[in-house]
Amino acid sequence: MRTEVVLVTGASSGIGESAARHLQEAGFTVYAAARRVERMAGLRDAGVHTIALDVTDDRSAQAAIAQILAEQGRIDVLVNNAGYGSYGALEDVPLTEAQAQLDVNVLGLARMAQLVLPHLRAQRSGTIINIASMGGNFTTPLGGWYHASKYAVEALSDAMRMELTPFGIHVVVIEPGSIRTEWGGIAAAKVLETSGGGPYRKQAEQVATALGRTSVPGAGMTSSPDVVARAITTAATARRPRARYRIGFGAKPLVLAHRILPARVFDRLIRRGMGIGG
Repeated sequence: MRTEVVLVTGASSGIGESAARHLQEAGFTVYAAARRVERMAGLRDAGVHTIALDVTDDRSAQAAIAQILAEQGRIDVLVNNAGYGSYGALEDVPLTEAQAQLDVNVLGLARMAQLVLPHLRAQRSGTIINIASMGGNFTTPLGGWYHASKYAVEALSDAMRMELTPFGIHVVVIEPGSIRTEWGGIAAAKVLETSGGGPYRKQAEQVATALGRTSVPGAGMTSSPDVVARAITTAATARRPRARYRIGFGAKPLVLAHRILPARVFDRLIRRGMGIGG
């Protein structure tokens, strides 16, 4: 049996919940963390430790790490999964909302890494797994701040990987493609709230439709969260994990297309794929 301890943030649903289950099955002692602890009752009943955590609240983050260390004496793997998608035209998005997006997706991730790193360095071992997105490689319309946050996760992860190699700590980026979770429905509602009543209304409606499809059970052109959870578990258990795991529907072909196609051609491809004309 493994004795390693793993913390998964944003574990109340979707990728985080699935990752907590897969990691437990792999033998880890798993702490699943989220703001809404009541939504993790199923994980708790399955034997996963569930704790309250708001990654934007420094005291909450410190308390979560302190609890794990008090109960287990170590942390070996951090899965930075907490995040959401804030969509809307750049002209419409209040900078307070842009700040909130970066606070969760970027600064929250960085703060959790800062808190676990002294313990990983003392052990001279450990793995930090940052959940980015295929959208950390290219951008979709009305998703500027979301994509900016995921580009930032890519850059921070690359810097961390080089900084932490001398201490025996691995840094891994997971880049999911189109995954069937409630994320898409939340992002769809956000784009309509932000840009559904002004000059970007038509685009907002089209983008919302495209995003909303990924939340429909049994929807095509999406992958199960389990696909991503398996990649997370692979990275967590590997002696030498890869720097990146690009996984799920559309991730590999779209990132490749972005690399090889002229920018305006790729723009048309993305707009057409999201049902946006003009």
